Amino acid sequence: MNNKTFLTVHGAVYTVFALALFFVPTLMWPMYGVEINDRYAYFLSQHTSIFLGGIAAISLLLREIETGKLARNLFLALTISNGLGVIITLYAGLTDIFVGFGWSDPAFFTLLSIMSFMQMRKQ
Repeated sequence: MNNKTFLTVHGAVYTVFALALFFVPTLMWPMYGVEINDRYAYFLSQHTSIFLGGIAAISLLLREIETGKLARNLFLALTISNGLGVIITLYAGLTDIFVGFGWSDPAFFTLLSIMSFMQMRKQ
């Protein structure tokens, strides 16, 4: 997959989740087994959108990046970011914080980690 396609897909996925966790956290989180039971939990979901939206912006704004050291470093950063997502969401699943649809998160982050790593190796 070329850099532009990969970064467009990556950015779009992160945009969707950033918007969903900002605008409809009480709809999203229960699918993962997490309750939004007060305004602080609601805000923390919206706060998470900062980082998801930031990754989306980086991916989308750097779609035209050319093969080379800078592109390699970008994909390494995305691999690390997605790898952290694997660790944290796997922990949530193993400790019964995430249940039900929550197990899709480690799979999702694993897929993005592998794809980011493969993209990095092509640089």
